[in-house]
Amino acid sequence: MAVESPATMSSAEIVALNRAHTFFSWSVQGALDPIAIDHAEGVYLYTPEGRRILDFNSQLMSVNIGHGDRRVIDAITEQAMKLQYVQPAFATEIRGRLGAKLAEIMPGDLDKVFFTLGGAEAVENAIKLARHHTGRHKLLARYRAYHGATHGAMTLTGDYRRWANEPGIVGVVRYPDTHRWGEAEPRPVGESLQGLEDVIRYEGPHTIAAIFLETIVGTNGILIPPDGYLQGVREICDRYGILMVADEVMAGFGRTGKWFAVDHWNVVPDLMTMAKGLTSSYLPLGAVAMRHEIAEAFESKMFYGGLTYSSHPVSLAAALATIRVYEEDDLVGNAARLGPVMRAHHERLAAKHPSVGAHRSIGLFGILDLVRSRDPWTPLTPFNGTSDEMKAIGKYLREHGVYAMLANNSIHTNPPLCITEAQLAEGFEVIDAALDLADQAVTS
Repeated sequence: MAVESPATMSSAEIVALNRAHTFFSWSVQGALDPIAIDHAEGVYLYTPEGRRILDFNSQLMSVNIGHGDRRVIDAITEQAMKLQYVQPAFATEIRGRLGAKLAEIMPGDLDKVFFTLGGAEAVENAIKLARHHTGRHKLLARYRAYHGATHGAMTLTGDYRRWANEPGIVGVVRYPDTHRWGEAEPRPVGESLQGLEDVIRYEGPHTIAAIFLETIVGTNGILIPPDGYLQGVREICDRYGILMVADEVMAGFGRTGKWFAVDHWNVVPDLMTMAKGLTSSYLPLGAVAMRHEIAEAFESKMFYGGLTYSSHPVSLAAALATIRVYEEDDLVGNAARLGPVMRAHHERLAAKHPSVGAHRSIGLFGILDLVRSRDPWTPLTPFNGTSDEMKAIGKYLREHGVYAMLANNSIHTNPPLCITEAQLAEGFEVIDAALDLADQAVTS
């Protein structure tokens, strides 16, 4: 006889059941203390007991339109009632309509997309496309980069998460970052570009298929390239016949106040990866976009890549509805309008708290770097580590109803794009109080 589950479970029961039978990512399983969530609406999460939590990180910088939007939920339901799945060799109306819509909003002549399950698979297929198209095998990537947890994407990733997953794929070569760990300002544009060109010369441009970069580095620090850098990378790629691949998985779909971060610098990459905000994470979906000439080249040769769930109709319906929400509610415009408001909050906190050593933001993509000392520059944590102070800040935010991502010595501030000015102030008020804990660690 089947045992029915209770209609509702407490937070403790949910956590216990999750820990007993499921495995969590990027975690020491025995040290887990997850928050149980029952439902969510707008910029707020709710526990089974009804406690409200301000989602100040859009989960993984991905729930861009906010939680629980009925327009997307209804589109998912409607598509599921009509057609749940066909294998990728079939054509569907929703696939064509979403492809056409993306071609409309993507930069330049990016006019064709290959749909994947998420961001990591988009990167994997960008690797395949670059290698197949150029006939070359080397891929250039940076250290302060995260591209995904699958085999190839993890090899491109430069941070510590790569170490336990090595060895990776062959042919990945590092080039200099625009920002060095432990420095408040980016390197001069000329220096960064010269470092890239040196690597190209040493490796042999005829062996390099593509240069990969997060347009704006996400989890490794919201590292915004200085003006001229992306234009310089584009020029170098053109000069050596190397493909430029922009990873817009996190920075795309309005996060920076434009549809895509590359739009701030009027640069068109050869390949562009997308996910997260594409469906606002209501369903899994990613895509790799390609310029017209690359797509045309595969009209007469095989593309050796595929996924069972590529172009899944229900996920595509979620994406098309999500884009409609961006447009109807002018969420890209809202991110642009609130960008200066977020920056003002950052500036106020930096003026008030000696522990705020640096801050960076563009649109609603922001971060506060915490330090023990501004001069000499001494981060609040060791490289790829944590500290008692950062743990105390995390505990304070949790106890006071704000979910924000803490990584290394930083507090990320990446709320849903539907947030209001008052809700933004609500989150920063709690962060303001939490920074008092960091100030105690500052040395004179």
